[in-house]
Amino acid sequence: MLKRCILAENRKLHASPIWAMFFVLPILSATYGTFNYLQNLEILTDGWYSLWTQHTLFYSMLFFPAMVATYAAYLWRLEHLGHNWNLIMASPVPPLDLFAAKFAVVTKLALLTHGFVFALFVFCGRVFAHLPGLPPVTLPLFLLRGLLGALAVIAVQLVLAMVIRSFAVPIFLGLLGGITGIFISSKGHGLLWPYSLMQLGMNSNKSADALAGSYGLFAFSCIFWLGTMFLLAWLLLKKRDVRA
Repeated sequence: MLKRCILAENRKLHASPIWAMFFVLPILSATYGTFNYLQNLEILTDGWYSLWTQHTLFYSMLFFPAMVATYAAYLWRLEHLGHNWNLIMASPVPPLDLFAAKFAVVTKLALLTHGFVFALFVFCGRVFAHLPGLPPVTLPLFLLRGLLGALAVIAVQLVLAMVIRSFAVPIFLGLLGGITGIFISSKGHGLLWPYSLMQLGMNSNKSADALAGSYGLFAFSCIFWLGTMFLLAWLLLKKRDVRA
């Protein structure tokens, strides 16, 4: 049943307007990051690492939360229309399978987005910044860490989009979560807030490893938020009509 749910969610993406955002926002982030890097070469002297911080800073704290929030709201949009929610609750599909299917599809989109962001990073580094060679191997590691942190953001946004019928409100909350994550991280408490996990994993604001000595806590926090959101989704879907 889960496989069928995933196939159904994937069909929603065919000719979807969210693909325009998929391409536009990473390009905007890469353009801004490259421009800022080139304008501050006297300060940003760490080559690929410096360019990475400029490319991923606004992507991880603003663009990515907004994109994930839009992906999640779009996938829940059909269920919130008319009486579709009542039909779903009366169907033989296990409710958590529906949530898990949406999680799998948004995770796929996040993985593709991360890949596109990294491709733009390498392209801009070689073509516009004229950096030598290829990026250090630690940067793809940061990308993978960012994806792990992104899973927590995805789960939170899917719960928000599930309980809030409005399309715009979960997106606003995603942006607010990303901005809040900046301040929480600056106070040294980033591992406690789901929207900060993506930023810490990507190492988006410094060349030194932001997670040095904290890999275990980072993984635990990601798993904790992921598990908590799945449990919350299961309880909500099992106990009450979300539309109510």
